[in-house]
Amino acid sequence: MVTATRSRREKIATLAACLRAMAPDEVAVGASYLAGRPRQERLDVGWRTLRALEAQHADEAELELLQVHNTLEGVAAARGSGSRSAKAQLLTGLLRAATHQEQQFLNGLILGELRQGALEGVVAQAIAQAWGLPEGTVRRAWMLCGDLGTVAAAAAQGGAARLDGFSLTLFRPLQPMLAQTAASASDAVEDLGRAIVDFKLDGARIQVHRDGDQIRVFTRNLRDVTARSPEVVAVTAGLRVTGVVLDGEVMALRPDGTPQPFQDTMARFGSDVAVDGPAVALVPFFFDCLHADGVDLLDEPLERRREALARLVPDQHRVWGEVVAGADAAEAVYDAALRAGHEGIVVKDPASPYEAGRRGAAWRKVKPTHTLDLVVLAVEWGSGRRSGWLSNLHLGARDAGGGFVMLGKTFKGMTDAVLDWQTKRLLELETHREGHIVHVRPELVVEVAFDGIQTSTRYPGGVALRFARVKAYRQDKSPAGADTIDTVRAIRGDT
Repeated sequence: MVTATRSRREKIATLAACLRAMAPDEVAVGASYLAGRPRQERLDVGWRTLRALEAQHADEAELELLQVHNTLEGVAAARGSGSRSAKAQLLTGLLRAATHQEQQFLNGLILGELRQGALEGVVAQAIAQAWGLPEGTVRRAWMLCGDLGTVAAAAAQGGAARLDGFSLTLFRPLQPMLAQTAASASDAVEDLGRAIVDFKLDGARIQVHRDGDQIRVFTRNLRDVTARSPEVVAVTAGLRVTGVVLDGEVMALRPDGTPQPFQDTMARFGSDVAVDGPAVALVPFFFDCLHADGVDLLDEPLERRREALARLVPDQHRVWGEVVAGADAAEAVYDAALRAGHEGIVVKDPASPYEAGRRGAAWRKVKPTHTLDLVVLAVEWGSGRRSGWLSNLHLGARDAGGGFVMLGKTFKGMTDAVLDWQTKRLLELETHREGHIVHVRPELVVEVAFDGIQTSTRYPGGVALRFARVKAYRQDKSPAGADTIDTVRAIRGDT
């Protein structure tokens, strides 16, 4: 039902009814599943593993939530020699007990590709509706706890009183505060008399907790990455503080101090292998202080949090920023950030509290947007609320031989009207199919915005787009007027 409706109100009402119908010991698991997340941090199961399983589906629905959860616990626990076989055996048994529809849900859940139209924000609203709570109370508890399933269970068991009991706890990571996008620095500061303007680094978001000699580092997805972050641990250990929670970024730098490309940072930071003396050093830069020596600062204005940050963290490990008044000053900081090789700026309201987990207007990011005119080479059928539409576009640039070189895919930036139109038009251009992929004649040109270009071994051109999204179809252009792979590589050299 959630997948079938496009009404957010109906989704929330359906999810709320579903949550209320669960047994008390099922709520945490159920809320997590409805938001598309298993309770386990890592399952280490890929699509090839699931594809290789031979599992007939059950005719009747008999699976129970905790049965699924306990099976996935076993999958997550399987390690070392024989683990692949053990995981396959557990998953085969689970899928054989599932109906065809349940198998589809489980496959999406396990792979992290569940698109049933219920993101975590929608489920948070459903939790509030299910137990008659203010949405802000639910969101704050989620921010402080970091786990929506735990929040749902607390709401079911004790309502607002239980949720009010959540507080900042060292080593329990918080949801990060996020920024809206602004078209320009001038727009970002338009309704602010004064603003704090920070450089926007193209690194990996981190949250660091310290209590005495114990230090842990978390990602923006709240995963513990302490083992792969020795440089962050070393910097934090050197601070003159006993207890602290810091928000920041980690990135790789060139010898001259300019930032390495994002993918080089992630090649080191994204590794699950513990490192000693890495070849690519990571440098932490902090921009917010959420707790200092027993004092929670979440509800304090940003200016006070920055004062605490300045007292605790040396200049070389703080994100550069300044207080400005007016558009000209903000534009000057933006230009300086780009000249230094950074992604852009984040304009912040000095009076704003830390609103974790929300993309609010208190923080506004500004960065240049590149666009390319590319050709649609193929398209994939959508899932969830996009079922029945051709959604995920395969994008290509012209090459010197008159053909096209694929640069990546995107399903972002499309309205329902665009999805409807492109489905009809692309089916007219269909040449053949491979599973859920529809190959088409390369006749449609689409203007695509993106944040950068990175080296890629996945695509034949050796490069791929970062965060590509559709701006508009260029029906005024033929494929001969699309951008070339040489143009794309030239942009790569500039980023």
